[in-house]
Amino acid sequence: MNTLFCPGPLSRRDFLRLGAFALGGVGIGNLLGLRAAAKAAGRSTPDTAVIFLWLPGGPSHLETYDPKPDAPAEYRGEFRPIKSNVPGIEICELLPLHAKIADKFALIRSIAHTFADHGGGHKRFLTGYEPREATGFVNDHPMVGSVVAKCRERLHPGIPNYIAVTDPGRQGIDVFSFGSAYLGPSTHPFIFAGDPSDPKFQVPNLLPNPNVAPCLSERLKLRAELDAVSPQIDAGTTMTALDASRERAVELLRSSVANKAFDLRQEPQKLRDRYGMHAWGQRCLLARRLVEHGASFVTMVLENPYQSGVPRLKAGVYNWDSHAVNCHLFEDAKVRLPIFDRCVSALIEDLYARGLDKKVMLIVTGEFGRTPRIEYNKGTETGVRQPGRDHWPHAMSVLVAGGGLRVGQVVGSTNRKGEHPKDRPLTPNDLWATMFHHLGIDWHNTSFLDHTGRPLAILPYGEPIRELV
Repeated sequence: MNTLFCPGPLSRRDFLRLGAFALGGVGIGNLLGLRAAAKAAGRSTPDTAVIFLWLPGGPSHLETYDPKPDAPAEYRGEFRPIKSNVPGIEICELLPLHAKIADKFALIRSIAHTFADHGGGHKRFLTGYEPREATGFVNDHPMVGSVVAKCRERLHPGIPNYIAVTDPGRQGIDVFSFGSAYLGPSTHPFIFAGDPSDPKFQVPNLLPNPNVAPCLSERLKLRAELDAVSPQIDAGTTMTALDASRERAVELLRSSVANKAFDLRQEPQKLRDRYGMHAWGQRCLLARRLVEHGASFVTMVLENPYQSGVPRLKAGVYNWDSHAVNCHLFEDAKVRLPIFDRCVSALIEDLYARGLDKKVMLIVTGEFGRTPRIEYNKGTETGVRQPGRDHWPHAMSVLVAGGGLRVGQVVGSTNRKGEHPKDRPLTPNDLWATMFHHLGIDWHNTSFLDHTGRPLAILPYGEPIRELV
């Protein structure tokens, strides 16, 4: 594939040139004009995309992708590992569908960082930068999805480049540190909440209000005339962001591509059943449809398993935060992991079956792992002593698939108790460098201006994981 890297709105070389242009009588406006001409001269963007499955709360690596059957009882837990179709790769017994297709994904077992709070962990993992505050969910730096949206802002596939779907009430931009920081609201995801397995599910803002539809064209024409008369109102950052949001909304209303991409009814019921008629399963299927129709970065939040007809378990917890006070770790896993197993394995199989395994990179992760040593506390809901695991950023597991990556392998390892990386220690930045490499974004030489006007690289460090690329 002929990959041409996206330089971003301000590369480091451009930043150095800016002073020289100004001294030579070439102002910022001319510089932007020159860069616009360069874009028009034939730059292209590779036909690649990312599906990002976010597991907020932090899944236990020992109960998923890095079991430790030989560890002491207070570490290894209740479940046993099972063999996969790749010799030497073993995963939790509650993931049998994963085990059948281990040749189609890779596990990274040695990513770690140092932020144990959910807020700090979200910000550290999702931005590639250490946050100024170890708590709270408001980003100092843009989430990587916003970086992708900015680098690909000139693409107009008929649907948003960056999309995120959550549970109802969880679609705030700062709930999961999805904020764009100094890149501004125009690079926020098109974010909405809902259960796509619900027959009444609808994506908001895809169709105009029936009362407005007959005069939509006239309203847009009037708005264009007002913009032409008063261009000065667009001078501010806020107005620029509003204009970008308005343009995106209008594009959606006019787009037949968007209506088709979001319509799960076009999928065979047999395939929908394979994913699982559950919010998680149908979000994963929707993600595949969205990247097929041109979206660059699609985030699906898989948080609460107790929906779509799955009864609430008293010993369960709505997200992956498996403290003993929150849930009985193993009873919750018996409900949560089979749903997760079905939807993730179906998505991987579907990407390969449709020939999307080169175009689409799949990433499945939370913000950190869980404490290797099991804790016991009285459950808030159950009132009885039960097992759980606490936050643990020092070891975690990440699944990747597609993207033309070398799969059917495990990268890195943790020690016998799952406490910390033993071989090939990595950081979230190495994962994002691998992703940017797939998308054709030059993470080494792309910078954006922060709120003070200082250029900041999209990653302060990190390299593609050589075993994968």
